[in-house]
Amino acid sequence: QVQLVESGGGLVQPGGSLRLSCAASGFIFDNYFMNWYRQAPGKERELVALSPNTGTFTKYADSVKGRFTISRDNVKNTVYLQMNSLKPEDTAVYYCYAQLAGTSSDSQYIYWGQGTQVTVSS
Repeated sequence: QVQLVESGGGLVQPGGSLRLSCAASGFIFDNYFMNWYRQAPGKERELVALSPNTGTFTKYADSVKGRFTISRDNVKNTVYLQMNSLKPEDTAVYYCYAQLAGTSSDSQYIYWGQGTQVTVSS
């Protein structure tokens, strides 16, 4: 069974840091690119960061560029999101996303995690 399980969320003060983890199972992790999305209350889901299945290229939303870093460990089948210099506007549920490399956005080979809450508040 395919699973994406996020962890590492919580409450942090502005300027603080968190590292989110997404543990994947049930598919060949090395063949999938991995994204992090987030959704704040009343807002649309937003792409935060993208990591390819191979290589080192990464992509970030302008709002988090320079503060967040996505990385993956293909041995542990885990993708991470290191979040530094957190701001109140980063408050959202953060979701892990997997898509089979070479497929389109309507592919059946797309999986979502359940999400983990990040709250940035003083």
